[in-house]
Amino acid sequence: MQTYENVGAAELMQKSKIPLEIVDTEEDIYYHIALDMVDHISVNNRQGKHTVFIVPVGPIGQYAKLRWMCSRHRISLKNVWFINMDEYILPDGKAVPLDNPLSFEGFMVNEFYNKMEPELNIPENQRIFPRPGREHEIGELIEKLGGVDVTYGGVGINGHVAFNEPPEPGDKITDEEFAALPSRMLKLTRETKTINSVTAANGYIDYIPQTAITVGMKEILGSRQIRLYMNRTWQNGIIRKVALGEVTRFVPSSFLQRHRDAKITIARYVANPPVGQLR
Repeated sequence: MQTYENVGAAELMQKSKIPLEIVDTEEDIYYHIALDMVDHISVNNRQGKHTVFIVPVGPIGQYAKLRWMCSRHRISLKNVWFINMDEYILPDGKAVPLDNPLSFEGFMVNEFYNKMEPELNIPENQRIFPRPGREHEIGELIEKLGGVDVTYGGVGINGHVAFNEPPEPGDKITDEEFAALPSRMLKLTRETKTINSVTAANGYIDYIPQTAITVGMKEILGSRQIRLYMNRTWQNGIIRKVALGEVTRFVPSSFLQRHRDAKITIARYVANPPVGQLR
C-alpha cells in the first residue's frame, strides 16, 4: 500500500493529479468559495440564465460572506437554486428536525436564508434538501434544470464527498458502479461518525446518527465544475490519497481526477506532511 507520510507541500503541489491551490488561512477558504459563487451567479444573471449549485454544510463559513457580498453589491439570488448535498437521518427514517444542532437544513435556514435580504433571497421552492423516500427527485430536478453549474463541498477523513462513503470490505461494487451511484440513503462509516463527533459534538460519538441521505456520485460527477475545499487540521493525510493516489471507490473524492473541470483548494496547514514536519 502506498504511503504519504514523507510527502511535503512542494511534492504534493507538483505531483497532484487534480488542480490544487493552497491558500494561507481558513478564512481564505471561505472567501474563495463565496467569491466563486458570486462570480458564477453574476455572469448567469447578466445572461438571463439560472444558476444551480450543489452546496455543503461543511465548510460553512462561506455563507456569511456570500450574504455580505450579495447585500453590498446588490446581487440577486432570485434565479439561483441551492441543492443541499446531504442530511442526517434518525432511526425512524426521518431527517433530524430543524431545531436539532446537527440539522444541515436548520443551519441553512437559520444562518443563511433567514438572514438574507428578502428582495435578494433564493425563493423557497429553489432551496432543495434531499428527502427520505424522495431521493429520485434530486436527479430529476437536476435534469430538468439542465445540469449543475458547480458542486461545492469538503472531503471526509476517508475521502468521501457529500456522504458518499467508501464501500466496506466485502461490498461487491466496482469503481464504475460506485461512480454511477445516485442520491440515496446509506449507513455512515465508523470513521465518519468518529470524526464528525469530534467536529460537531466534542467527541460524543453516540450523538451522531447511524444513517444519512446524500446526493449521489452520479449527480456530483455530472456537475460542470467541482470545487472541493479542505480546512481541517486532520485532512493532511486524505488530501494526499485523493490527489496522488489511484482513482478508487475506496477514496471517493479521487474520482475528481477523471473530471473535466475539478479543483481542490486547501489551507496551507493541510499541505504540511501528515506526520510532523518531515520536509
